[in-house]
Amino acid sequence: MVKKVIIDCDVGVDDALALILAFHSPELEVKVVTGVNGNVPLETVFTNIQKVLSLIQPKHKPLIAKGADQPLKGQALYAHSVHGKSGLGDAKIDLRKGKKCWEVFPGSASELITQTAHKFPHQLTLIAIGPLTNLAIGLQKDIDGMKKLKEIVIMGGAIRSKGNVTPYAEFNIYVDPLAAKIVFGSGLPITLVPLDVTHQVCLTPSLIEERIRPINNPFSEFTIDAIGYDLNTRKFRRGTDLIYLHDPLAVGVAIKAGLVQKERLSLDVETQEGDRFGQILEAEGNPNIEVCLEVDSKGFLDLFLSRLGALYDKENPCSR
Repeated sequence: MVKKVIIDCDVGVDDALALILAFHSPELEVKVVTGVNGNVPLETVFTNIQKVLSLIQPKHKPLIAKGADQPLKGQALYAHSVHGKSGLGDAKIDLRKGKKCWEVFPGSASELITQTAHKFPHQLTLIAIGPLTNLAIGLQKDIDGMKKLKEIVIMGGAIRSKGNVTPYAEFNIYVDPLAAKIVFGSGLPITLVPLDVTHQVCLTPSLIEERIRPINNPFSEFTIDAIGYDLNTRKFRRGTDLIYLHDPLAVGVAIKAGLVQKERLSLDVETQEGDRFGQILEAEGNPNIEVCLEVDSKGFLDLFLSRLGALYDKENPCSR
């Protein structure tokens, strides 16, 4: 059965790859894409959503909307050093050349999320691959709508592994820990995809050379440019030897839950300023979140790479 999906994102490089995977997967029907301040400022996120959709040329136009441009509390934090100033690394997409394969919702992201949930009660999977600000606002403004979501898959946090912003905190949670605390405590059915598993799935030079370059389509070219892979040095942006597929794995979990092994845990988030700001804490009480702690790395990479090879219908893009 095809899952109806909302994707809430802060489009940097791995968000873009997650969108490609989602739209190329027949198991999913992406109804909505919403943007949130995160890897780059909100205006850049919203532009990047349109750029990536222009590349994908989905047959069915999703609704898109802007969300929060700041965390619930504190100042915005960006990841330009990872994703580049544009958020899409070295990839270039000219919006003027593509057909408009989306429709802009006149309201906010949180309104679009809850309105869509009311329209399709207990049918929607929300995949959140950025800070959780839009979800927290949705809970504050229309908790009944949020409760009509069937499930939420969240990429974020570090449970029993180190963080990637501080030794304790992962970026998406660190940017807005108050929002994460609200979402985690909401009682909604949540599956968390933390660094514990996303650090087990990565692109390496051998995968680029042997499996991505031979695809030779717009999506393989975009991937190589976006991740900053240098064909001469066989290194990625910032001289790294690999690139983690954080956000695509969250989409992979929505497609095929059997890719991961989960444990139900009671989780909270540290919101007080200090060394452990943004850390996810294993708490006392009733377990409230399904946490992915092991992943079939090969199975996911095979899925991701096979979907990267899909081509859009050039004869009939953006059909309704």
